Amino acid sequence: MLFCSVLATASWGQDTTAAKELRRIPAPEANQGVASDAHFVYAIDDSKIGKYDKLTGKRVAEFDGDPNVFIHMNSCSVVNAELVCALSNFPHLPQISSVEWFSTRTLEHLRSHSFGPTRGSMTWIDWHEGAWWVCYANYDGKGGDPTRDHNATTLVKYSPKFVDQGAWVFPLEVLAKFGHMSASGGRFGPDGFLYVTGHDLAEMYVLKLPKSGARLEYLRTIAMPTNGQAFDWDGAKPKHVWTIERKKTEMVESVLP
Repeated sequence: MLFCSVLATASWGQDTTAAKELRRIPAPEANQGVASDAHFVYAIDDSKIGKYDKLTGKRVAEFDGDPNVFIHMNSCSVVNAELVCALSNFPHLPQISSVEWFSTRTLEHLRSHSFGPTRGSMTWIDWHEGAWWVCYANYDGKGGDPTRDHNATTLVKYSPKFVDQGAWVFPLEVLAKFGHMSASGGRFGPDGFLYVTGHDLAEMYVLKLPKSGARLEYLRTIAMPTNGQAFDWDGAKPKHVWTIERKKTEMVESVLP
């Protein structure tokens, strides 16, 4: 069942604009994030994925993994007709992470790439300009390495075969917004900028790679109709984005300004 609502645009500050909510699709798996292609949206939970038809809101496939293996699947994205997912062992230590691939047609698990112990808990992975971009989240409390805090959250660029090609930390303005948490979602946009969400605030942050140095640059904030978790671009409509309302287990489509 689908239903629509609209987020009224308000004044959010000089460097802030607001997204407009369009509709919601209920999904019990909408606990960690959401992915999208042209015809379907995928609700992500720690060890589960639900595939939903965009037009009807009906679930058409599901993956139910072993929770002892799929401990914390935080986000997925669609790359070449495959669902590429970030998996970690959050909140356990030491922090270990892997990438998991699924068929978008059947949600059958296809293959895995393990990183072993990592510089944080992998929360999202994106394919952009011929490279993998991976975020390793760090936390001040539960699930965090006591030798690091949220300021150590790191974006790493990898080759197609996951050879490290560089790393950046996040802007101080955005780290302050994360609070004791970290970056839950991230995607490069068609404009080449990096869009990031935290774990809590109903905001999306627009960043760019620096010309020099090792810290990403902050550009602006977009107010969102849902609290921060992993998100994805709509696979058919430019500027449309899918997020989740975790408390209501709903996938939410919005359009960015």
